[in-house]
Amino acid sequence: MMSDISVLVIDDNVHMVRILTAMLRGFGIRKVHTVQDPASALETLKNTPIDMIVVDLRLPVLDGIEFTSLVRNSKDSPNPFVPIIMVTAHSERSKVQAARDAGVTEFCCKPLTANTLFQRISAVVEHNRPFIRTATYFGPDRRRRNDPNYKGPERRKPADEFSLE
Repeated sequence: MMSDISVLVIDDNVHMVRILTAMLRGFGIRKVHTVQDPASALETLKNTPIDMIVVDLRLPVLDGIEFTSLVRNSKDSPNPFVPIIMVTAHSERSKVQAARDAGVTEFCCKPLTANTLFQRISAVVEHNRPFIRTATYFGPDRRRRNDPNYKGPERRKPADEFSLE
């Protein structure tokens, strides 16, 4: 049920925060926490149960990609498995790939529509991908298709088979 989801919105643009909050509330999400910088976001994560994060790419001090990497890989991260949806006007291929490689769960391009955001949230809620740990990556499986017949050396194992340490 969407009303039970707790979402953290991280964006330094007050107008975008208002738009995202209105959209989320329109979807029935009642627990919306907002911050304008990654340091406040990390503090909120430590003190508040958060089910999903919506983060802008461009932020002061740390950008959304660096923030995502910290959430996924920091030893003191309160929830490295939290779904992260990145929202940005910077949708060039290199940015999308960098976000994916940092562990972003879904990606939304601005200008953002309510339908697009709802689709990304639904994808996270209804089709939660397993987390993968390799020597250079920890986050949701970047592969959208799962071929159970593939047995090669690149076969990934779910993250729950690895320790977080």
